[in-house]
Amino acid sequence: MDKNSELFSLKPSIITIYGTSWCPDCKRAKKFFAEHRVGYENIDIDELADGVSFVESINNGMRIIPTIIFPDGSILVEPSNSQLAEKLGLQTKARREYYDAIVIGGGPAGLTSSLYLAREGLDVLVIEKAGLGGQAGITQTLDNFPGFDEGISGAEFSDRLSRQARKFGVEILQAQEVVEIEQDGQYHVVHTNSGEHYHSKSVLIATGAKYRRLEIPGEDGLIGINVHFCATCDGAFYKGKKVLVVGGGNSGFEEGLFLTKFAAQVDILVNSQEPKASKILQDKVAEKKNMNVLLNHSILELQGGDKLSSVLVMDKSSKETKELKYDGVFVFIGLTPNNGLVKEKVEVDNWGFVKASQLMTSLPGIFAAGDVRSGATKQAASAAGEGASAALAIREYLKTVDA
Repeated sequence: MDKNSELFSLKPSIITIYGTSWCPDCKRAKKFFAEHRVGYENIDIDELADGVSFVESINNGMRIIPTIIFPDGSILVEPSNSQLAEKLGLQTKARREYYDAIVIGGGPAGLTSSLYLAREGLDVLVIEKAGLGGQAGITQTLDNFPGFDEGISGAEFSDRLSRQARKFGVEILQAQEVVEIEQDGQYHVVHTNSGEHYHSKSVLIATGAKYRRLEIPGEDGLIGINVHFCATCDGAFYKGKKVLVVGGGNSGFEEGLFLTKFAAQVDILVNSQEPKASKILQDKVAEKKNMNVLLNHSILELQGGDKLSSVLVMDKSSKETKELKYDGVFVFIGLTPNNGLVKEKVEVDNWGFVKASQLMTSLPGIFAAGDVRSGATKQAASAAGEGASAALAIREYLKTVDA
């Protein structure tokens, strides 16, 4: 082995993924670890002299990626998400078939609702496809959540909330995606991607929202490579590099500030003449010598194919186009509701967010709370409050169907 030999270990100190930038299964594995807030090191075997030969030595001469080595010395080759979940010790199958309430989504709304219901002696199942805590879980610091006067990291907040729910008896499935909800008499039947199904007379949709994409040429092929939607998850890959943040709201400025912990230069592109971020955040950005804000610019194209080479932007005032060089792009331009399970079954607003009067949708027994709900404030504290209110509404609803 050459000078890179320290990168090749059969018992690393951290989960290590050996793959390439063009490998779709490598992207999926990295996304899985990121969503579940599991730290890992990524090694691109195309960029290291002995990378390919190391992978071949593990796989009996075969070049199979991703090859993932864990600190205990175990190795998974081209693992499925279910294999990764099993390795991490995540519960993926429920102990029962019938529950008083099923909560889809393990963010602040879903987990708060579940613990309130469980405290009342109800059997509650939470199903979450990614990491617990939702958007809050991947936030660097929650400094406006009541009760935490010095702030709390999103990861710690999520860990505390999930422990609290489990303490009251909530059963939580992870790495499981709900693919369908159908009705069978009084029961709603919730189907997961693993082929399991669970029954309940009440279901809470707390699936949140996902970051909106740019929808420009070059974006799709670079997602997970040089285009990201989570600074906490992917910021560490840009140590000493130059990144562009797209978005002039609070999220864009907050995540941009976080990225300065790693990147040498962080620029923020704002589509309007003035940012929408709070004055406090704007002042913090202005104080940073390695941050710059590009006002009234739009992003036209991401160039480079399978690796970002440049970003094409337009100055909306002069109509001048510019080709800017960045190592990575982080996008924070708003949210799209995760409404796929119910958008054809219940009323939604013009943007697809679920309408829920008194937190119950137009379909009896189906409730909605948190970022997926029309009119939600997109704040962790209000999501938790909605979760508590949803639990009370579900309790009252169950009294009517069980009478």
